[in-house]
Amino acid sequence: MSLLSPADVRFTDSFWAPRMRTNAETTLYAQRDQIETTGRLDNFRRASGRKPDLPFQGIFFNDSDVYKWLEGAAWSLKTCPDEKMAEIVRGAVQDIVAAQRPDGYLNTYYACDLADQRWTNLKDMHELYCAGHFLQAAVARVRATGDTDLMDAAVRVADNIAATFNKDNPGACGHQECEMALVEMYRQTGDRKYLDTAVMMISARGRKPPLLGGSPYHQDHLPYNELEENVGHAVRMLYMNCGAADVALETGDPDLKKALDRLWNDFTGRKMYITGGAGARHEGEAFGGPYELPSRAYAETCAAIAVVMWSARMLCMKGDPEYADVMERALYNGVLSGLSLDGTQYFYENPLSDRGNHRRKEWYGCACCPPNLARLLAELPGYAMGVSDDTLWVNLYVRGEARFALKNGTSGTIRIDTDYPWDGKVVVTLELDRPSEFSLKLRIPDWVDAASDSINGEMPVVATAGYIKEHRLWKTGDRIELNLGMTPRTWQAHPRVEGARGRVAVSRGSLVYCLEAVDNPGFDVWDARVDPRAEWTPAFHEEILNGVVTLRAVGSAADSESWGNDLYRPAGPGTRERAVTLTAVPYYAWANREPGPMTVFI
Repeated sequence: MSLLSPADVRFTDSFWAPRMRTNAETTLYAQRDQIETTGRLDNFRRASGRKPDLPFQGIFFNDSDVYKWLEGAAWSLKTCPDEKMAEIVRGAVQDIVAAQRPDGYLNTYYACDLADQRWTNLKDMHELYCAGHFLQAAVARVRATGDTDLMDAAVRVADNIAATFNKDNPGACGHQECEMALVEMYRQTGDRKYLDTAVMMISARGRKPPLLGGSPYHQDHLPYNELEENVGHAVRMLYMNCGAADVALETGDPDLKKALDRLWNDFTGRKMYITGGAGARHEGEAFGGPYELPSRAYAETCAAIAVVMWSARMLCMKGDPEYADVMERALYNGVLSGLSLDGTQYFYENPLSDRGNHRRKEWYGCACCPPNLARLLAELPGYAMGVSDDTLWVNLYVRGEARFALKNGTSGTIRIDTDYPWDGKVVVTLELDRPSEFSLKLRIPDWVDAASDSINGEMPVVATAGYIKEHRLWKTGDRIELNLGMTPRTWQAHPRVEGARGRVAVSRGSLVYCLEAVDNPGFDVWDARVDPRAEWTPAFHEEILNGVVTLRAVGSAADSESWGNDLYRPAGPGTRERAVTLTAVPYYAWANREPGPMTVFI
């Protein structure tokens, strides 16, 4: 399967479409102001000689934030045209291209007084990481707008990398990212050397002598094909998995596919948060050991974004619905929690419990997450659907429409009408250029206990989790109706997940829920108890959090105040409890109101 281009899909729903508009009208403008006032754009002007007297400003990999913002702006201009933003982008492009060196090298940290040190510290200095984000921005710009100004510079950057690093002089970055970008350059240009360079970068790790110090933190302790578990810095590991999946998609390498399967099973079976988040440890922003998933999670927003990216690539490779399930879980929970409802503030970390001190910020010195969110939101329509030879795949349910073309000659428009994620009714209507025989695959998420579907009002059939495959001669006006059961469900973690032992989490549809103090006055949500068999009642509330379905259940609250100053007591009768009503809201929306305790596991 290959995903449709974001340019071919249009969202018109009340959940994602407003967020994309906010991204275009608020988030990208605010981020542009930040990269300007923090000197990130001035670094390019310094490198080009336009502002030669300025010092380099910020962290040495600040170029990457500009590139991610630019990638997001490129796709946003396609879906939400804006001439003012288009002019801002043109100015930024001119500043960037002017900073490029004659041999194609582009990095503002090493552009001036440190020019003799470029490529001398691949482990720490992120040169290839920055270059990768530049290449991805260039590909996005040409695909979204047709402008080739960045792509011309990107070819020179990629040529410089391919000429510098090869099987005779292997090289890879301490922070993976360039592997994905080089494969994308190959797809865009057809130049095989970019793919070959990506293959080299993946195979160069874990060799003797070590290329990057040999540490698990940098995933340099073993060759990729020998890895049994996800280790080290979570975003780097996940980006490497994305790059390996891209290479496997292009080359069919069976050893890479086996390694990806092992690492996927390790992640989803032992190291993934219920929100789709990744990275347990604050130290090193790293994966922990098996089942090491404390509620005070690090769970960096960029890591959840990487989970979406990796899931999508695995879905394209294997067509298995479990990858779409994880992609959806991470998207609606671990990713979306990273952005405030007004689109101006961000989480770097996404814990599953908090006392009310963790709040979003307008920007960070290390600002990798904000522009990463902006680019994902701008590109999001491209994750919703895919095509293969004679099959149209629907992976995410969002009201809107998409133009598609299959290799068997079928072409047309698919329209989806739904109030997902609040409601499980989905109506799919086809408008074809001519009647055609092909397969339509509609995903039944893993959280669905039972679903039904019908075609043109014919007798509905019960479907289970997976993809419903309907192969027939389709014509314009054909209508498929799905009804996905959205009964709230409670979940318990593996017994070895210590922080969740004896606790449950609640979800409805694709959304994981949490208790926030503001909705539960009169008791501390950390003291809340609930019977795992309790019935949670959904209700839509337009007046809070931009409109959400809340869940309510009868529970109890422990009287922790009765302990006074005692930290420990002799074991005896349990703490007194009183009956309370628990109100849960979607996890993605927490910390948008007054501060207070929050918990996912109850």
